[in-house]
Amino acid sequence: MTDHPPIQVAALYCFAPFDDHLALQAPLQAVCEAAGTCGTILLAPEGINGTIAGSHEGVEQVLSHIRALPGCAEFDIKFSHADERPFNRMKVRLKREIVTMGQPGIDPTASVGRYVAPQDWNALISDPDTLVIDTRNDYEVAIGSFEGAIDPKTPSFRDFPAWFREHRDELLEGKKKVAMFCTGGIRCEKSTSFLRSEGIEDVFHLKGGILKYLETVPEDESLYDGECFVFDQRVSVKHGLEVGSYGQCFACRMPLSEEEMASPDYAPGVSCPHCIDARDEAQRARYAERQKQQQLAKKRGEAHVGASLDRAEPDNPSLPTGSWEANFPKGVLQDSADD
Repeated sequence: MTDHPPIQVAALYCFAPFDDHLALQAPLQAVCEAAGTCGTILLAPEGINGTIAGSHEGVEQVLSHIRALPGCAEFDIKFSHADERPFNRMKVRLKREIVTMGQPGIDPTASVGRYVAPQDWNALISDPDTLVIDTRNDYEVAIGSFEGAIDPKTPSFRDFPAWFREHRDELLEGKKKVAMFCTGGIRCEKSTSFLRSEGIEDVFHLKGGILKYLETVPEDESLYDGECFVFDQRVSVKHGLEVGSYGQCFACRMPLSEEEMASPDYAPGVSCPHCIDARDEAQRARYAERQKQQQLAKKRGEAHVGASLDRAEPDNPSLPTGSWEANFPKGVLQDSADD
């Protein structure tokens, strides 16, 4: 039996119509706290989406509670492991959508693309008749993607519909099928539903997303190049879902390669090559003090919640103060809590 790191990470989502999602928040928060889990779960009228971490027993307690929710007896879930808690605290939040696309009428429970198992994905995307689209945001695609996939270069998932409509004719020229993928699968539930609403029938998506592919497809058979960005303190994962090599700048929240972290422009928590010219001295001084306090808290074995508060910028109201989401680039929501 393989020995795993002590912390289990569960990324989950389920599209299920909740008549009163507000009433589900407090009981779910209480179960999570009693189970000792950390992470974020989103509740919306269309369903539930989140990533939690904790002991195997604690995670299962939360999952058992979710399975009892209306329409959630079965839901998409992916497990991985971490050596340390990847989130500072536990939050159950209310949202308008569990993954924000901003397209009224899109309902993955009514119409969605055809699922493709990871072991069948290579054949589909290698077919010259197939258009392959990466539905993730630009900073995610920058550290890894499937060979030959189209990068929309969108900063937010809500930009995807406008991008597709603008480029539709050139994208579909000479193509009979469309295959899309994302981190954990949830964004493709909506993007494939959107394409079908636009009149495109032969639409496919990778079941379980990149994470399931990296978990199940042997590295020597893989067509995925690079690492996969994840929405927690691991930053990225590699084949076998091992923790990747990327770090993150908590001044601008961009993922950083080892080369970028070796740059003279990189100071942990203060600056990096992406933001060195976009921050003034006063901002960097504030970031430096925050980094100092965070390190002192770590030595005391405490979570420095104030660091999360500082990371929420006033020009980005989609990221509420105090949320772990504030660690990541603007416009981010989770894809199975990782998208």
